[in-house]
Amino acid sequence: MTSPTPFSLAVAVQPADIDDLGHVNNVVYLRWVQDVAIAHWRAAASPAAQAELAWVAVRHEIDYKHPAMPGDVVVARTWVGTADARRFERLTEIVRESDGRLLARARTLWCPISRATGRLTRVSDEVRASFSVPG
Repeated sequence: MTSPTPFSLAVAVQPADIDDLGHVNNVVYLRWVQDVAIAHWRAAASPAAQAELAWVAVRHEIDYKHPAMPGDVVVARTWVGTADARRFERLTEIVRESDGRLLARARTLWCPISRATGRLTRVSDEVRASFSVPG
Protein backbone atom coordinates (compact mmCIF):
# COMPACT_ATOMS: atom_id res chain seq x y z
CA MET A 1 0.00 0.00 0.00
CA THR A 2 1.36 3.41 -0.88
CA SER A 3 0.85 6.50 1.26
CA PRO A 4 -1.00 9.35 -0.36
CA THR A 5 0.90 12.59 -0.87
CA PRO A 6 -0.28 15.24 1.58
CA PHE A 7 -1.86 18.43 0.28
CA SER A 8 -0.62 21.53 2.11
CA LEU A 9 -2.13 24.92 2.83
CA ALA A 10 -0.28 27.71 4.67
CA VAL A 11 -2.37 29.93 6.93
CA ALA A 12 -1.34 33.04 8.84
CA VAL A 13 -2.77 33.34 12.34
CA GLN A 14 -5.16 36.29 12.43
CA PRO A 15 -5.91 38.51 15.46
CA ALA A 16 -9.49 37.17 15.55
CA ASP A 17 -8.09 33.61 15.95
CA ILE A 18 -6.67 34.43 19.39
CA ASP A 19 -8.69 33.59 22.51
CA ASP A 20 -8.63 34.95 26.06
CA LEU A 21 -5.63 32.76 26.89
CA GLY A 22 -3.51 34.47 24.23
CA HIS A 23 -3.25 31.58 21.78
CA VAL A 24 -5.28 30.25 18.85
CA ASN A 25 -8.73 29.07 19.92
CA ASN A 26 -9.51 25.36 19.48
CA VAL A 27 -12.40 26.14 17.12
CA VAL A 28 -9.95 27.76 14.69
CA TYR A 29 -8.08 24.47 14.30
CA LEU A 30 -11.34 22.87 13.21
CA ARG A 31 -11.81 25.64 10.64
CA TRP A 32 -8.29 24.98 9.33
CA VAL A 33 -9.08 21.24 9.06
CA GLN A 34 -12.13 22.10 6.96
CA ASP A 35 -10.32 24.75 4.89
CA VAL A 36 -7.49 22.42 3.87
CA ALA A 37 -9.95 19.61 3.05
CA ILE A 38 -11.94 21.93 0.78
CA ALA A 39 -8.79 23.30 -0.85
CA HIS A 40 -7.55 19.76 -1.50
CA TRP A 41 -10.86 18.73 -3.08
CA ARG A 42 -10.91 21.82 -5.32
CA ALA A 43 -7.29 21.35 -6.38
CA ALA A 44 -7.51 17.64 -7.17
CA ALA A 45 -11.08 16.78 -8.18
CA SER A 46 -12.25 17.12 -11.74
CA PRO A 47 -14.72 19.90 -12.54
CA ALA A 48 -17.35 17.21 -13.19
CA ALA A 49 -16.79 15.64 -9.76
CA GLN A 50 -16.94 19.05 -8.08
CA ALA A 51 -20.22 19.83 -9.85
CA GLU A 52 -21.70 16.50 -8.79
CA LEU A 53 -20.46 16.06 -5.20
CA ALA A 54 -20.26 18.00 -1.96
CA TRP A 55 -18.95 16.72 1.36
CA VAL A 56 -20.28 16.73 4.91
CA ALA A 57 -18.31 15.93 8.02
CA VAL A 58 -19.86 13.29 10.25
CA ARG A 59 -17.09 13.01 12.84
CA HIS A 60 -14.08 15.04 13.98
CA GLU A 61 -11.32 13.93 16.35
CA ILE A 62 -8.63 16.47 17.18
CA ASP A 63 -5.59 16.05 19.38
CA TYR A 64 -4.11 19.39 20.41
CA LYS A 65 -0.35 19.13 20.99
CA HIS A 66 0.99 22.70 21.24
CA PRO A 67 -0.58 26.14 20.87
CA ALA A 68 -0.34 28.34 17.82
CA MET A 69 0.44 31.91 18.80
CA PRO A 70 -0.08 35.42 17.42
CA GLY A 71 2.20 35.99 14.45
CA ASP A 72 2.57 32.29 13.62
CA VAL A 73 2.09 30.88 10.17
CA VAL A 74 0.85 27.32 10.24
CA VAL A 75 0.79 24.67 7.54
CA ALA A 76 -2.19 22.33 7.41
CA ARG A 77 -1.34 19.06 5.64
CA THR A 78 -4.11 16.66 4.70
CA TRP A 79 -4.56 13.37 2.92
CA VAL A 80 -7.30 10.80 2.59
CA GLY A 81 -6.80 7.48 4.32
CA THR A 82 -9.18 4.61 3.84
CA ALA A 83 -12.36 5.16 1.89
CA ASP A 84 -15.29 3.29 0.55
CA ALA A 85 -18.12 4.44 -1.69
CA ARG A 86 -19.82 6.42 1.11
CA ARG A 87 -17.24 7.34 3.75
CA PHE A 88 -13.80 8.90 3.52
CA GLU A 89 -11.30 9.15 6.36
CA ARG A 90 -9.34 12.40 6.07
CA LEU A 91 -6.23 12.90 8.18
CA THR A 92 -4.76 16.32 8.90
CA GLU A 93 -1.68 17.62 10.67
CA ILE A 94 -1.18 21.26 11.56
CA VAL A 95 2.42 22.35 12.07
CA ARG A 96 4.09 25.66 12.78
CA GLU A 97 5.90 26.74 9.63
CA SER A 98 8.92 28.28 11.37
CA ASP A 99 10.03 25.16 13.24
CA GLY A 100 7.84 22.32 11.92
CA ARG A 101 6.44 21.63 15.39
CA LEU A 102 3.27 19.56 15.38
CA LEU A 103 0.45 21.66 16.84
CA ALA A 104 -2.54 19.42 16.20
CA ARG A 105 -3.54 16.19 14.52
CA ALA A 106 -7.08 15.47 13.29
CA ARG A 107 -9.08 12.58 11.88
CA THR A 108 -12.35 13.42 10.18
CA LEU A 109 -14.92 11.19 8.53
CA TRP A 110 -16.58 12.76 5.50
CA CYS A 111 -19.55 11.53 3.49
CA PRO A 112 -20.34 12.57 -0.07
CA ILE A 113 -23.68 14.13 -0.91
CA SER A 114 -25.23 14.76 -4.28
CA ARG A 115 -25.38 18.46 -5.13
CA ALA A 116 -28.53 17.73 -7.16
CA THR A 117 -30.49 16.02 -4.38
CA GLY A 118 -28.71 16.99 -1.18
CA ARG A 119 -28.71 13.32 -0.19
CA LEU A 120 -26.01 10.87 0.67
CA THR A 121 -24.54 9.38 -2.48
CA ARG A 122 -21.75 7.11 -3.63
CA VAL A 123 -18.52 8.23 -5.21
CA SER A 124 -17.14 6.67 -8.33
CA ASP A 125 -14.20 4.30 -8.22
CA GLU A 126 -12.24 6.98 -10.08
CA VAL A 127 -12.80 9.61 -7.37
CA ARG A 128 -12.04 7.13 -4.60
CA ALA A 129 -8.86 5.93 -6.31
CA SER A 130 -7.58 9.45 -6.90
CA PHE A 131 -7.91 10.50 -3.25
CA SER A 132 -7.44 7.48 -1.01
CA VAL A 133 -5.61 4.33 -0.15
CA PRO A 134 -7.50 1.03 -0.39
CA GLY A 135 -9.77 0.26 2.57
